[in-house]
Amino acid sequence: MLFIDNIILIGFFASLLAGLATGVGAIPVLFLNDVSPKLLDSLLGFAAGVMLAASVFSLIIPSLEIGGVGITSIGIITGAIFVHFLDRYVPHFHFIYGPEGPTSSLKKIWLFIFAITIHNIPEGLAVGVSFGLGDLRAAIVVATAIGLQNMPEGLGVALPLRRENYSRKKSFGIATLTGLVEPAAALIGVIIVTIAHAILPLALSFAAGAMIFVISDEIIPESHRKGFEREATFGLMAGFILMMILDNYFG
Repeated sequence: MLFIDNIILIGFFASLLAGLATGVGAIPVLFLNDVSPKLLDSLLGFAAGVMLAASVFSLIIPSLEIGGVGITSIGIITGAIFVHFLDRYVPHFHFIYGPEGPTSSLKKIWLFIFAITIHNIPEGLAVGVSFGLGDLRAAIVVATAIGLQNMPEGLGVALPLRRENYSRKKSFGIATLTGLVEPAAALIGVIIVTIAHAILPLALSFAAGAMIFVISDEIIPESHRKGFEREATFGLMAGFILMMILDNYFG
C-alpha cells in the first residue's frame, strides 16, 4: 500500500513539473512579441516527434508485451475515439481554425483554454499510466519527454494570446495554467492503473491512441500551415530520435 501511495505521489509531482514546462516554454513572450514562424514550426514538429516516440516506445510496446496485440489495438482505437468526441462535443476555439464543437456563449479565452485542455489530457494520462507500470526510471523518461514537448506548445499558446492584445504577463500566465490540466489527468491515470492493475495494457494503449490522434489531427497540420513543412518534418525526426535515445539509455 505504501508503494502504491508513493507511486501516485511521485507520478503526480512528475506530471506537475511536466505541465509547468509549458510556462517555461512561454517565457519568451515576456520579452518578444513574436518569433520566427520557421522556428516555431520546427519546434512544433519537434514536439510531435517526441510525442510520437513516447507513444510507441513507452506506451504501445509495453502494452503489447503485457496485453498482446488485441488489447493494444482496442486501446489505441478507444483513445483516438475519446479525443475525437471531446473535440466534437466540447465547445472550444482555435485562433487558427476558429470555433469548433457546439456553439457557446462563453468568452473566446475560455473556449481557447478548453481547446488546450482537450490537447493536454492525453499527455497527462500518458505520464500517469506510465507510473502505473511501476518502473520509475521509464516513467520519469516519459514525464521528461512530455515536459520537453510542452515547451514549444507553451510558446504556441502564448503567442496567439499576445497577438490578441493580451498583456505579456497574462499571456504567460494563461499558457502556464493550461499545462496544469496534465497533473489532474495523470493523477486519474496513475490511481486507476495502480488500483486496477489488470487494465494497465489497455490504459497504456489508450493514452498512446489519444496522443497519436492529437499529433495527426492538430500538431502536424499546424506545423505545416505556414509553408515550413520540411523544417517541421526535420523537427519531428529530431524529437523522435531524442526520445528514442532517452528511452533506450535511461528507460
